[in-house]
Amino acid sequence: MKRYLYFVTFAAALGGLMFGFETAVINGAIHYVSEEFQLDAFMKGFVVSAALAGCVAGALAISRPGDKYGRRNMLRIMALLFLLSMLAAGLATNIWIFILARFLGGLAVGGASVLTPMYISEIAPPHMRGRLVATNQLAVVTGILLAFFSDYFIDSVIQGSWRWMFLAGVFPSAVFGILLFFIPRSPRWLMKTNKEDEARQVIAKVNPGANVDQLIQSIRESLHEEARNTHVSVFKKPYFRLIMIGIAVGMFNQLAGINVIMYYSTDIFREAGFSAESALFQSVLIGFTNLVFTIIAMTLIDKFGRKFLLYTGAVGIAVFLGFFSWAFITGNTSGFKLVGLLIGYIAFFAFSQGAVIWVILSEMYPTVIRARGTAAGSFSHWIFNFAIALLFPVVSAKTGVGFVFVFFTVSTLLSIVFYRFALVETNGKSLEEIEKMILK
Repeated sequence: MKRYLYFVTFAAALGGLMFGFETAVINGAIHYVSEEFQLDAFMKGFVVSAALAGCVAGALAISRPGDKYGRRNMLRIMALLFLLSMLAAGLATNIWIFILARFLGGLAVGGASVLTPMYISEIAPPHMRGRLVATNQLAVVTGILLAFFSDYFIDSVIQGSWRWMFLAGVFPSAVFGILLFFIPRSPRWLMKTNKEDEARQVIAKVNPGANVDQLIQSIRESLHEEARNTHVSVFKKPYFRLIMIGIAVGMFNQLAGINVIMYYSTDIFREAGFSAESALFQSVLIGFTNLVFTIIAMTLIDKFGRKFLLYTGAVGIAVFLGFFSWAFITGNTSGFKLVGLLIGYIAFFAFSQGAVIWVILSEMYPTVIRARGTAAGSFSHWIFNFAIALLFPVVSAKTGVGFVFVFFTVSTLLSIVFYRFALVETNGKSLEEIEKMILK
């Protein structure tokens, strides 16, 4: 009888899939967009980062509308923005329409990145919450792979047809929007807006056999605790230290250079001498590796712990980035050496930071500041993502790709020190136990 629950989770997780597709589709298109609109290095970075500026704005602005109008209703707005973004980008007649389309898509990504896991966590039975929320991250990396593959397929049919790369996103956007009309409103939001009867009906439908009275009482107590602690300041001890750690977690995630690969890998392979079709195919391999090792990480994170994955990943990332940097600096980029190095890098990143960062941000904060703390870490992630995407074409044009990746290598090595002294191991501990550990 869990089929309805799985359907609801799948429908909501399509927000994560569109998150991945929207952010990654530019990878195969940016070379052709640059040629058509005659972009210099700065404008190229600006076009890519326009979506990320939208992500920052969307993630920051979505909380109040989500509380007022409900997670499901706002997800419908995000689906509409995804659809409009794909249509406008594919049909853009000038660069500014294209940039506006990218920004609208970014608003949808930022909003969905907050609303999708929130909705799933509020609809899921407590004993299945972890697994069901994790489907969002799986959906994100699946969306990235789908974008890379559709870029490759479309270019192999009609080379340079970048408009169809964006128009291909219209179909999953529409499916996402349609399915959202067949899922219920969040029980927690219904309770928050004094719609207890409907909340009971939803819980009984998605979790047949559950003790509805007990779950309703649990939600009621949680809402009471949330209201009681609304005015706790995050800028005072002991919470300010945790906020800064969350910001650093988001920062180091981006300083590993992951989204330079996600946005610019096709251009990097072109610079190394690969043909257009071959460069796009290497990006598909990267997307596939990302998906596979994300799944592996999801199966191991509760067995080996968060810090073990972070340590292992950071060492592997630094090694592969170091060799990748050296290959570009020495000009030894022939053959498929670069492909192997980037696949190794992606494997270690997906196995560690790619899967762990959102788990850490959801676990490390006490109840009284969890929403604000998670928002601070998410904001850090997006703002550094935006800055790196904007500056990469400019800096790499002046210094070369190799030296940019030297910077990422050094940053990754520094992150090991940060993980050692700033983070506590949260594996196997309840949220209450974690709270006592970090506040002692």
